[in-house]
Amino acid sequence: MAAKRKLVNDGGRSQLAAEADSASENITPGDSPTVLPKLLAAAFYGVGSFLIVVVNKSVLTNYRFPSSTCVGIGQMLATVVVLRTGKMLGVISFPDMDLSIPRKMFPLPLLYAGNQISGLFGTQRLNLPMFTVLRRFSIFLTMVFEGLLLKKTFSTAIKMTVFTMIFGAFVAASADLAFDLEGYIFIMLNNALTAASGVYVKKKLDSKELGKYGLLYYNALIMIFPTMAYAYCSGDLQMGLEYSGWSDRLFVVQFVLSCVMGFVLMYSIMLCTQYNSALTTSIIGCIKNILVTYIGMVFGGDYIFTWTNFIGLNISIAGSLVYSYITFTQEHTKKA
Repeated sequence: MAAKRKLVNDGGRSQLAAEADSASENITPGDSPTVLPKLLAAAFYGVGSFLIVVVNKSVLTNYRFPSSTCVGIGQMLATVVVLRTGKMLGVISFPDMDLSIPRKMFPLPLLYAGNQISGLFGTQRLNLPMFTVLRRFSIFLTMVFEGLLLKKTFSTAIKMTVFTMIFGAFVAASADLAFDLEGYIFIMLNNALTAASGVYVKKKLDSKELGKYGLLYYNALIMIFPTMAYAYCSGDLQMGLEYSGWSDRLFVVQFVLSCVMGFVLMYSIMLCTQYNSALTTSIIGCIKNILVTYIGMVFGGDYIFTWTNFIGLNISIAGSLVYSYITFTQEHTKKA
């Protein structure tokens, strides 16, 4: 049953976030952030996205919590509570709710919910190494969407490294002995939604109508009720409430941490996209996945080794590393 799947997904305010956020307040529309805030934002996203994989792995796999949708609802609720509390205390600010908000937000809430659900459902169907290598397709799709929606152009070197990653993913998939069609479909859907969401976040941030806190808050607020309705109708909500592990304090702590990390992840994605680009945010996520890939091979328990698959994984990883070097080198050259 789909609701019983054990899933992992990428989903507080650290000193690192505070430093990057403080720097963002000094940026005027005509300015570009310096290298340090860019690196801090990228590192914050990388660490946050890695930690949520670890926490969700523990909650949904080790503790066998039956409803990934309930975890998603918890992450949305944590986002709403943290940001609303921050606004009430005067720590942050964002526009109050009015009838123009849904129009200003569209289509981000739909992309946000779809991205979250497809990622959660897709991960269970695949071993971690194949999950992470297939997620590299999001980089190619982000490049396409940035070209179409933001009119960005990319150098030949960038295109070649992205296609190297894709080629490696195809090689690995050709020898995936644990092939699961449903898992592949969910991950490819997740890639498309991730790419579209990243580009639209960049577009909305550039418009400065709602700001990053407004985008985060209304993303979660608008989609929490439809997601709860879906969980109720599908039986996920009942299974989550009837879970026998709620008396385990360690589980409760990790469940709450998973919810909070969902907010931290969304905030770090937006911060990284604001300071860098949607494409750079995608590649940082994939660089983080290099670590997840090798850990999954050794400790995941569901990876089936073949030389073709292993070589394909490493071709894709090599492309990720070269792309990261080229991207940051080109950005530094532009500033010089």
